[in-house]
Amino acid sequence: MEFEAKAKKAIKAIPRGKVATYAQIAALAGNDRAARQVVRVLHASSKKDRLPWHRVINSRGGISLARGRGFEEQKRLLLNEGVAVSRLGRIDLEEFRWEPAAPRSRAARQFLRALSRTKPPLD
Repeated sequence: MEFEAKAKKAIKAIPRGKVATYAQIAALAGNDRAARQVVRVLHASSKKDRLPWHRVINSRGGISLARGRGFEEQKRLLLNEGVAVSRLGRIDLEEFRWEPAAPRSRAARQFLRALSRTKPPLD
C-alpha cells in the first residue's frame, strides 16, 4: 500500500473526540518525516474521501489553519466532538491525542515513543 493510502486509512481511524498530529499520521503511514505530505493528502482528499480532517492538528497541539480560513470550522467540529480547544486553538495532547493500540511501522513506533516523552505547553 502506498503512503497516501496508508495516511488516509490512519486519518479515518482517528476516533471521534480524539486528535492526531500530521507527523503522527505520517509515521503511521510509514514515514515520520512526511508531515507535509499528510497536509497535501488532507487538502486533496478530505471531501472526496470523507476524511475527518478536523481531527488532524500540528505537533504543538494546535490548529494550523488561519482565522477566516478554516480555523473556526475546525475548532467548532472538535468542540462538537468533546475536544477541549482553547480560544487560541490549542488542544491538550496528553488528554486528547489518539494512540493506536498497535502501530504497524517502525517509524510509527519510534515516533509515538518520542511523543510520550514530550508535552507541549498549553496557552
